Parts: sequence; C-alpha cells; structure tokens
Amino acid sequence: MRVPRRRRDAVEVNLTPLIDVVFLLLIFFMVSTTFETRQALELELPESAIGDAQASSPVTVVVTADGDYRLGQRALSADELASRLTDEAPRAREEGLVIEADGRAPHAAVVRVLDRAGALNIRRVRIATAEATHTEAERP
Repeated sequence: MRVPRRRRDAVEVNLTPLIDVVFLLLIFFMVSTTFETRQALELELPESAIGDAQASSPVTVVVTADGDYRLGQRALSADELASRLTDEAPRAREEGLVIEADGRAPHAAVVRVLDRAGALNIRRVRIATAEATHTEAERP
C-alpha cells in the first residue's frame, strides 16, 4: 500500500525584518557618532586699504588676542614656538611665512615672531590682513 506523502511548503526567509533591523542600526550609529569639530580661532585681522591677495603659505603662525601662538593646529608657548619654527624653517624659507595676528594682539608678541623669523633667515614674511571697506579706507 502506498501512503501519499504530504507536500512540504518551500522554506522562505523573510528579509523584511532583517532590512528593518539593519536600517535601525544604521540610524542609531549615525545619530550616536560624535563628529570631530574643528576648533576655529576668532581673529580680528587688521585692515589694509591696499594689498594683494596671496596664495596661502603652508607655514602660518597665528598670534591670538591673548598673545598666544599657534603653528598648525597646536597651541604653543613662546619657547615652543622658537623650536617649532626652527623645524619649519626650511619650508618657510622656500615658501614664505604668514603671520596671522589678531588686531588686539600685543605688539611684542608679533615682534617676537618677526625676530625669530629673522634669526632663522626667513626673508619672505607676510602679515595677513582683512580687506578694508571703502569708508574705513578713506578715514585719516
């Protein structure tokens, strides 16, 4: 005697819940990820009525309003600036040095950078300024 076999249904894997879980994980990681924010210095550059726009130099020293220094992304003291500027001197001699000094920075802090650049025989030194508006340029 023959026993009829029951027909088996095909096994299916439902991917809809799997896709939902993947999207939820993606959203979770996107929301919970901390993004690195770049620290920006608020500088008030001195203004100049005349001057040429220069291509940015790879060696840039920033003098903040408090008289602190930055070379690249790193904050430096006066002593550290001297040693770091010595390391960057060959590139600064070739491509120049840009000093971005805040308009409220102490004069002595800017002179210190100029003095160190002169001691390292860096001759192409530029001071960054902001373009003056017409009304400010006409003032005596």
